[in-house]
Amino acid sequence: MPIRLAVLLSGSGTTLQNIIDRIDRGELDATVAGVVSSRAGVFGLERAKKHGIPAAEVLRRGFPNHEAFNTALWTEIRALSSDLVVLAGFMSLIDVPPDYQNRIINVHPALIPAFCGHGMYGHHVHEAVINYGAKISGATVHFVDTEYDHGPIILQGAVPVLDNDTPDTLAERVQALERELYPQAIQLFAEGRLRVAGRRVFIH
Repeated sequence: MPIRLAVLLSGSGTTLQNIIDRIDRGELDATVAGVVSSRAGVFGLERAKKHGIPAAEVLRRGFPNHEAFNTALWTEIRALSSDLVVLAGFMSLIDVPPDYQNRIINVHPALIPAFCGHGMYGHHVHEAVINYGAKISGATVHFVDTEYDHGPIILQGAVPVLDNDTPDTLAERVQALERELYPQAIQLFAEGRLRVAGRRVFIH
């Protein structure tokens, strides 16, 4: 049976679209059970609607604090009976209930533990990589814990940082890598091939 994915997003939904396309091509043993957005009216919600996927808005600004937001968020996630929660450009910190430990994944546009943490997202990451003078960057797929970009690492891949790179050109290479790594990690989870021991993830 394909696993059920809850996809959480805050923007255009390009990662969601990549997952949908991989499922349609038979490359992922998964189905998108539903989409939850932390922002109103984003294009990711339109992508979900186009493909007949249930979608909901849980707006971070609509709640007085982190706890109230996460309570509402998990109400939506649990209603989807999801096996795996996939963060797809989700810009809010998510709590990890005990029964969803090692069942939430994220992709970060750098090689964790470098260039990660609170405030390190999107072009902020690529600008920091270039300004630091790093020669390689990449992408990291990891399980999510209670800190930004901190959980056990599932997969990583590297790309070169070229002398004439701008944040945009570096982002293109990193995003191309993300489009390959993220579905691979989801498929490994679907096949039951991931085992977490402390901070290490073993692939069987």
